[in-house]
Amino acid sequence: EFVGLDMEMAIKGHYSEVCDVVDRLFVAMFDHLNKNCAKELEAINRQYPFKPLKYLPKTLRIEYDEGIRMLKEAGVHVEAMGDLNTESEKKLGELVHTKYDTDFYMLCRYPSAVRPFYTMPCSDDPRYSNSFDVFVRGEEIISGAQRVHVPEVLARQAEERGIDVGSIAAYVDAFRYGAPPHGGFGVGLERVVMLFCGLGNIRKASLFPRDPRRLNP
Repeated sequence: EFVGLDMEMAIKGHYSEVCDVVDRLFVAMFDHLNKNCAKELEAINRQYPFKPLKYLPKTLRIEYDEGIRMLKEAGVHVEAMGDLNTESEKKLGELVHTKYDTDFYMLCRYPSAVRPFYTMPCSDDPRYSNSFDVFVRGEEIISGAQRVHVPEVLARQAEERGIDVGSIAAYVDAFRYGAPPHGGFGVGLERVVMLFCGLGNIRKASLFPRDPRRLNP
């Protein structure tokens, strides 16, 4: 069990508008925590020491290709069009911290092959997608993207992934009645608390943690 926030919005011009919402939301949230919850953070720090989160007034955004280059230059073996594993994400977080002095950043323009079929491809190069992930201390807290709102594109991309379009016909047909360009993201709030406070274990971010092995108390 966890507390999650899902956000979807219409896009007027570019999917970066979704990134703008993430930027404003989280910078304001981090500012509020540091300003108004100093005593609580100090109490946590006494029990579970952590370094204050470093973040920029305007959240850093780097493209996936740049992240791959940074990892390769550091001697990490990664595939140019492949997904990043947990170790690579943590290493990239360290590299970003060293280069840009921030623990909070966005990685944008992921390869289409590593995103769901309903992710909108980039207009200038369909090998890449209008998508992003957000990281805190080298760990992902958000996955977001522009969704495909054109039924023909949605059906084609589903077929390319080996999905039976007939099995999702109602989903595809819903877009035939008209839908604006739109996108969004999802975030787990306990995960944000865990990484903001450097707790190391998500159970410490929940009053009554629930998992497959714990139902009580």
